Amino acid sequence: MTRWKLVIEYDGGPFVGWQRQSNGESVQAALEDAVYRFTQEECLVQGAGRTDSGVHAFGQVAHVDIEKPADADTVRDAINFHLKPAPIVVQSAEAVGEEFHARFSATQRTYLYRILDRRPAPALEAGRVWHVPMPLDADAMHAAAQPLLGHHDFTSFRAKDCQADSPMRTLDRLDVRRVGGEIHLDVEARSFLHHQVRNFAGTLKLVGEGKWQRRDVEAALAACDRAAAGPTAPAEGLYLVSVGYT
Repeated sequence: MTRWKLVIEYDGGPFVGWQRQSNGESVQAALEDAVYRFTQEECLVQGAGRTDSGVHAFGQVAHVDIEKPADADTVRDAINFHLKPAPIVVQSAEAVGEEFHARFSATQRTYLYRILDRRPAPALEAGRVWHVPMPLDADAMHAAAQPLLGHHDFTSFRAKDCQADSPMRTLDRLDVRRVGGEIHLDVEARSFLHHQVRNFAGTLKLVGEGKWQRRDVEAALAACDRAAAGPTAPAEGLYLVSVGYT
């Protein structure tokens, strides 16, 4: 039996999310089915992040245990062959020790949130950015984001149905920058609450529009009340960029 670490890229648009569910196709189910067709073995593919419906990934990490002997290139290429035509690609496969766990061994997760702030709607990027039909002030958004760094009670930025035991999290990075015609939020932490990054994006959009200022974001954080922060931004602008391990 070999445990394989997989780095995976996918378009989340067609899926109900990462986790296998009864109400539609999931990324996890597609991967498990592809592994089965390759190995004829029932398996469980466990991911580092349970991305929601519509959320994309450049570098999701998962692991799976396979008995069939094969080298890393064969595992990668065989799974990719059986994934077709789903918009999921295994970028790499690496044999790891059985102590490795894609979710519980992770020490850092990096997300990107993309906002297209222009009047015309996107054509090529539809479903991959949040379209906001007005210019936003990226510098003001970045300045207002900085009080969120560090260890806080993030109740104001967690989904009401979040199942985490505690709202306490340590946010290591939240940079807002303009990249061409888009605004990007680069967000890093060891772990996140449900909808935390999307709630950051929805709140900071209010700052970018001039409706809120930095002190409003600080007040929302201090309130520890979901109703005190901004709306939840759409899923299609969010990407799981990478997962770090020590």
